[in-house]
Amino acid sequence: MRAGSLPGALALLLIGGCSPPPADEASSAPVFFPPTNRPDVRGTQGAVASDHPLATEAGMAVLRDGGNAMDAVIAMAGVLAVTRPHMNGVGGDAFALVYEAETGEVHALNGSGRAGVAATPELFQGMEAFPEKGALSVSVPGAVAAWIDALDRFGTRSIGALLAPAIRYAREGFPVSSRLASDFRSQGGDLNEPGRALYLPGGDPPPVGSLLRNEALAETLERVATQGKAGFYNGPVAETLSAYLEAQGGHLRPQDFRNHTSNWVQPLSVQYLEHTFYVMPPNTQGLAQLQMLAMAKSHDINVLGHNTSSYLHTLVELKKLAFADRDRWLADPDRARVPVEALTDAGYLADRAAQVRMDRAADSVMPGLESDPPVGSDRAQGDDSGDTVYLTAVDQWGNAVSWIQSLYAGFGSGLLEPTTGVMLQNRAALFTLQEDHPNRVEPGKRPFHTLSPMLALRDGALAFTLGTPGGDSQPQSLLQITNNLLLFGMTPQEAVEAPRFRSQSGLTLLLEDRIPSEVREELGLLGHQIRVVPGWTATFGGAQMIRVEPGSGTLTAAADPRREAYALAY
Repeated sequence: MRAGSLPGALALLLIGGCSPPPADEASSAPVFFPPTNRPDVRGTQGAVASDHPLATEAGMAVLRDGGNAMDAVIAMAGVLAVTRPHMNGVGGDAFALVYEAETGEVHALNGSGRAGVAATPELFQGMEAFPEKGALSVSVPGAVAAWIDALDRFGTRSIGALLAPAIRYAREGFPVSSRLASDFRSQGGDLNEPGRALYLPGGDPPPVGSLLRNEALAETLERVATQGKAGFYNGPVAETLSAYLEAQGGHLRPQDFRNHTSNWVQPLSVQYLEHTFYVMPPNTQGLAQLQMLAMAKSHDINVLGHNTSSYLHTLVELKKLAFADRDRWLADPDRARVPVEALTDAGYLADRAAQVRMDRAADSVMPGLESDPPVGSDRAQGDDSGDTVYLTAVDQWGNAVSWIQSLYAGFGSGLLEPTTGVMLQNRAALFTLQEDHPNRVEPGKRPFHTLSPMLALRDGALAFTLGTPGGDSQPQSLLQITNNLLLFGMTPQEAVEAPRFRSQSGLTLLLEDRIPSEVREELGLLGHQIRVVPGWTATFGGAQMIRVEPGSGTLTAAADPRREAYALAY
């Protein structure tokens, strides 16, 4: 994925993507989809998409200057750490899938942090569930190490050069959008005093159109730009963060920062609709994504029709099966037994898929592998809006990166350390306190993670990158979008914008209000407890995609209007 030469004059192509898709082979007439909010973005040399227009612009500038996909992604990741501070940042975690065009290989990077040396069972005695906010919910932030490790292996530019736009926006400010102000107002209730002073001054978000600065964060980013990982995990920043957390009863200490490492791991893969899909292995829910794709092969979902009640019911019930296994088994494989081979066995998944009843919704589903004693998860599948960012890039040499980073909940732990400007994640909140569960907290262990980027190949070549924020909804949304693209003939933008469901605990099923009322009524008759969500909200994620068009090899990028996401291509 190293550098080549930049082509000559290149034009930015913004071509509409609202033409009707081809007829479904199982239908007697073509199916026409409504026009999209936005056009597909098409180009020939490179493409980028991210959760904020300033980040997307930074990534495009890198590509047009001769940088590769990894260079572009790290530039975008840095800007997002500033412009979406309630969802991601240097105080959070990151994961990536990397397609290396020269070799055709797919690599996976686990950039999640671990519990601290003080995270012993005694620290949590008397608690019924793991704390969702505050110092105990903070694990070691892994994003900065992931940026630099990914860049060292696949990048061509220095971390200092790529963080320059982020540092500028942190120091000089960036314009507050109406969406950002709304997010601050709705998600800032648990912020500490320094966090409120910055993001909710006087109890209200900064005025729309005003400049939001975080000069302390600019200084932290400059340390990373000049010192690399040592600028964050050794010295003043790590010492300040660990002392701040220890004073509030947290479990992180300076050695937890010093000892942190990212890890290159083997991705999981599955064949689906003539593509090979790659996902992250545990400790992420990529395994649940793989199970849902594999189980969908056992049902003729293309015959059911797009977003019919029978189609949606089938996907919801498959999700329940996958999530029962997820909640029983997923954990840090370095510290617990995670039976990946058994959970991904084709025969096992075919048997699981056969359990779907088409006449009624299941209120509860047991995990498929025997468990002695039976153990579940004490974490409810909540109504989180997915406080995460997804970003992706494809370069002129055909390399691709599918990247995701997050604080977990809105404003993470609620703790902004004022002298570093770092908003700290609450990823440790996804541990459990159950003694027999593989995801039980212990020192040096990674928590279960919802972050799950995806990447697909066809005939060994890149087909598309795809990912979305959304917590529990990530694998649900990605399966729906994949089917929209490959089964129902939608363009990438149509596939991203099409109305979606989000299944929660038990029978609760959230549906976007663009799903027809008669479909909602039919799902209700099957036992689903329907909640209709109006408008375009982040409850259903915020997906981005870049597709290599079959035949022509041109690039099509899509970005979700449920977020501030934007895509560019040239």
